[in-house]
Amino acid sequence: MADTFNYRIDHHGSLVRPAELTAARTSGGDPQALLDAELRAVQEAVAYQRRLRSTVVTDGDFPREDFRSAVLDAVSGFRRTDETGADGLTHWVAESLPKADGPLLADWAARLAELTVIAPKASLPSPAYLAATTFRPGLGPASARELGEALAEIIHAEIELLVTRGVRLIQLNNPLLLAQLATDPADPGALSFEDALAVDALAVRPGKRQEGVRIGVAPGWAAPVAVDMARAERLYGAIAADRWVLPFDQGTEAEFDLVRALPEDRDVCLGVVDATVPQLEDLDTVMARIDAVGEFKDLEDAAVSPSRGFADVADRPLLSAEAQHGKIVLVETVARYVWGNEF
Repeated sequence: MADTFNYRIDHHGSLVRPAELTAARTSGGDPQALLDAELRAVQEAVAYQRRLRSTVVTDGDFPREDFRSAVLDAVSGFRRTDETGADGLTHWVAESLPKADGPLLADWAARLAELTVIAPKASLPSPAYLAATTFRPGLGPASARELGEALAEIIHAEIELLVTRGVRLIQLNNPLLLAQLATDPADPGALSFEDALAVDALAVRPGKRQEGVRIGVAPGWAAPVAVDMARAERLYGAIAADRWVLPFDQGTEAEFDLVRALPEDRDVCLGVVDATVPQLEDLDTVMARIDAVGEFKDLEDAAVSPSRGFADVADRPLLSAEAQHGKIVLVETVARYVWGNEF
């Protein structure tokens, strides 16, 4: 991709929330006071990312409870339950086919575009992920596939709106997909692997994209023990994403296989640092892994990032703000070791 260099230093979107924002959200006070706290936090996050010399900026997911909230909070048809999973995510269920009540992220994206000339990035949950995790037989939609297709149309429309608001990099997150690439695939749950591919493909279906716009997919936070290469090729072939955001922080053969299976014309963003542990990676080890990728993948079509978001659930950050800072600085350092200052 000719303009991959514009987005060399990437991150998944979610950042550790500042204490002031957390306090404002838990106080249950004036909604306007919370909005003001969110605006201040986003402004500070943009300035922080500029200082780190990132090539994209996000709002850190600061205005949202978790990485799904952009959809679940703005679309009708879903009900929040009292159940919470081991991942810290509150369970939601679909009671009817969803309808968008307005923009999902576009208003916040427009604010980002006003704050900096660096390319704004937006992250959304994939429709297949939401369908797989919210569908309950007999409760609302006739099938998880029907639910996923309705969500895909909403998210596709939001992607087009985000582009008009100045967003240049959009990432869809489906943490379930990599487990389906294992040689012994995990239970797909409510949505089969084939249906998941069809649903997410509908959201990012090809169209006329403005120059410099990239649609990325993050198919999971960790590679399986072993990759079924045929299933990986089906994944990449089915979903017309420009960029695949892949975990690359453990140095396993499966991580390399995920990159090997990529078509030549797709960008790859390598998640080179582990966003779940505070210890910093050894720079030489990271560089050796990237050099090995360069033996079979053109690094001009590559970028680097942390392995996942730092706080996909607002009240369950994976690291402290200080440790997060160290990881992002290391990503920036790796990028300059690989590509110099050509971005």
